[in-house]
Amino acid sequence: MLPWLVLGVWIALLVGGYSLAGKLDSVTRDGQVDYLPASAQSTKVIQAEAGLPGGENGLLMVVYERPGGLQPGDRKAVERGRSLLVDRFGNDTDALPQIVDSDDGTALMYALSLDHEATDDEAAVTTGARDVLADRPTGLNAYVTGPTALGADMDEVFDAVDAALLLATAVVVAVLLILTYRSPLLWLVPLIAVGAAAITAMGTVYALSQIFDFTVTSMSSALLIVLVFGAGTDYALLLVARYREELHRHERPIDAMLAALRGAGPAILASAATVIAGLLCLLAADLNNISGFGPVGAAGIASAVLVMLSFFPALLVLLGRRVFWPFVPRLGSEAHTSHSGWARLGELISRHRVISWAVPLVVLGGLALGTVGASGSLPQLDQFARSTPDSVTGAKLIEARYPDESGQPLTVMSRPDRSREVLAVVERTPGVAKAEIGRASDDWVEISVIPVDAPESAAETATIMRLREQVHEVAGEAALVGGPSAETLDEAEANKGDRNLVMPLILLVVLAILGLLLRAIVAPLVLVATVVVSFFGALGLCNLVFDHVLGFAGLEPSVPLIGFLFLVALGVDYSIFLMTRVREEAARHGTVEGTKRGLAVTGGVITSAGLVLAATFAVLATLPLVMLVEIGILVAVGVLIDTLLVRSIVVPALTMSLGSRIWWPSKLWRAG
Repeated sequence: MLPWLVLGVWIALLVGGYSLAGKLDSVTRDGQVDYLPASAQSTKVIQAEAGLPGGENGLLMVVYERPGGLQPGDRKAVERGRSLLVDRFGNDTDALPQIVDSDDGTALMYALSLDHEATDDEAAVTTGARDVLADRPTGLNAYVTGPTALGADMDEVFDAVDAALLLATAVVVAVLLILTYRSPLLWLVPLIAVGAAAITAMGTVYALSQIFDFTVTSMSSALLIVLVFGAGTDYALLLVARYREELHRHERPIDAMLAALRGAGPAILASAATVIAGLLCLLAADLNNISGFGPVGAAGIASAVLVMLSFFPALLVLLGRRVFWPFVPRLGSEAHTSHSGWARLGELISRHRVISWAVPLVVLGGLALGTVGASGSLPQLDQFARSTPDSVTGAKLIEARYPDESGQPLTVMSRPDRSREVLAVVERTPGVAKAEIGRASDDWVEISVIPVDAPESAAETATIMRLREQVHEVAGEAALVGGPSAETLDEAEANKGDRNLVMPLILLVVLAILGLLLRAIVAPLVLVATVVVSFFGALGLCNLVFDHVLGFAGLEPSVPLIGFLFLVALGVDYSIFLMTRVREEAARHGTVEGTKRGLAVTGGVITSAGLVLAATFAVLATLPLVMLVEIGILVAVGVLIDTLLVRSIVVPALTMSLGSRIWWPSKLWRAG
């Protein structure tokens, strides 16, 4: 009766949750202000611009090129397109933007400032501009680029991510479950449950966003899907393994399931609590997208563990033993693990304890050296992994054809009474090509600045920092420096600060949870240390892959922090599953024998769980954004290292080497 009741409640919840899950896209925001910290100068510039006539400024850069040289009639086509764009999208229809010729006579370029309505819908204005420019002579190429077009192309990629990611993740999980269970029915049950968890998670995030103020971005929405599928499938694998074990001892499936929940439930709950606590540490981050992912990811894990410990067990019990066909567990028989490969591995580790932990740690330390000399932050123009949109092609064309005018406009905001002084200082600043006063309101005056150097170059960064220092000396808080390149600089600085704050916080929280779970101090320190070494080994290896194999232009600044969170929190999961079983066995057989028994019993299922999680995150590598590709590869590689090397060899070897001392200061340590 109880399983039917649980199933009925969940069906009712899922019917209601499905409509909420469909609304998640409506609260997803990907504007620059949704990523930047509120304290950043560039964020304050965006907010100040909103109060100017015409609202927040938008900018399109239009560049035409004929590789063999411009022909008669090309300029007239450019002028015609310019007039149409100004009439349709410009913020000043009386002033036509100046057309600039390239030195080699192959290109023409102009910059179009957009009105407020056009800025509100980047995709519509970018698509509309490209449609207008389609009317041009044959052989004359036209590209719409600039901050607005780049944002629109990024949004277009993100819009296609969720559906493709959900389908690809479901297919990967289904294939891995079929290979794991080799059953025509059993693989479908976890997949249905994980799908229910995903619906629950998306509906929960939407509901929470209506109550609390946090940012939901397309990045966090994509990571939510992967996280729920990966973690939910892991919980299913661990519960099914214990349930199968208990079916050998109990006649009724419901009794076996209750015993399985008592045995595996605490470890699964501790694992989920560890990941949730780690995710909530992100609330301390300064960047809006990172801090917003904290509650999004936490809601996903909470949904996954709730579904997998209630809805999923109810399904299994109602289906009975036949769900395992053709490998149905029989009452009274026992699964033989003493002669398994994992038991033999445990014996081998026991005979070579020091070598078993020392050699892998040295190898991981060597891999960590790959972080030295790695490429810097990923430039904005190199964020697309599969194809190059027109906005990127156009921006790189401007850099190549207009080396002295390829600087991306910066915006200096000044209080009206200091605007002339600020303008004079800006014009004298080294690295500034030109500056002029633009729009004004009662509160702010806008000064448009064109730097000499290419966007996101070291020279341009130095110019931004000089500008901020010098206008601050003249006007203090009454002057601000922003613009796309300043936003990138502020984001990189905030990422650095977030890493320095959040990473240690995650370690402290994970240590505390492990200490409470294992009732020891030494074991948590050992487990966290091995996971940290595993992370830096994975990061070093992936840096080499990103630089020398995939040819990426750099590492997206938020990737190390997100990768650290997942690899520490999820990596510790597998050690929790192993060490809780080892502790259980050590209480009866001693630490060394208990470690061997725990490894023999859990080795197969934890390895399967790790492979599923790694494959789930690897799906991100198929997406067209370098940031998601880097996160997917880093987490997948880190999980494989942790599952196949650290958890399978290093942790058991260290546990056997330390003996009962690993449980200090608990009763198990005193028992010897």
